[in-house]
Amino acid sequence: MKRVAGLVEGVVLVAAAVGLCAVVGIASPRPVPGVSTDRLGPDTGETVTEYVDRSRAGVAELTDTEQHWALVSFDTYLSPRAAAEAAGGERIAQVVIRVPLDRVQTRVLTIGVPGSVMSVVDALDVAATELNAGVGQWDRQSQIDAASVSRLADGCDCVVGLVVRADPSALSTMADSPGVRAVEALPADARAGHFAVRAFLPDYTDVVGALPDDGPIPPP
Repeated sequence: MKRVAGLVEGVVLVAAAVGLCAVVGIASPRPVPGVSTDRLGPDTGETVTEYVDRSRAGVAELTDTEQHWALVSFDTYLSPRAAAEAAGGERIAQVVIRVPLDRVQTRVLTIGVPGSVMSVVDALDVAATELNAGVGQWDRQSQIDAASVSRLADGCDCVVGLVVRADPSALSTMADSPGVRAVEALPADARAGHFAVRAFLPDYTDVVGALPDDGPIPPP
């Protein structure tokens, strides 16, 4: 009888523990992952016209007043200050940077910033630091990185886009601003850090794809 009583007591304790876990699970549910399949930027093979039209239509269709993550792309390479001004005071979360070298495929870097104009300016230094890790080697990419680091350190006009947080009205105003080529917005439920960004480069004139990489690399 003692053995049976012990077994019964054990079953009761296990059941109680399972019940407690269930209650804790209800009280503190596991976080639901954010949007992870969204992406800002053009698709490979998409024409420039298609992307610009798709972006404009997407912003025009927004009827809410919520804040949206959006990619603001410029029609030319801008200085950090000029790019920050194009945001019209809206929150800037990332700066998309690329050093333009004729027929040389330089890297595109997306640098997170706290949002101030100075942080956008400092993004060039952060990009230079990231690229500097590969400098010193003799392969082509390392030589390209060295040339890029030099120009970033000089404060080049190298900003091709911004990731901003703004409501549809502000995004529409940005889309109509001089120098802005496209503004593409994500749904309001998209979460920071849960979407990818692909640059819409000023170099894309017809179809989005790989840029030429057969030119001479200028010295740093």
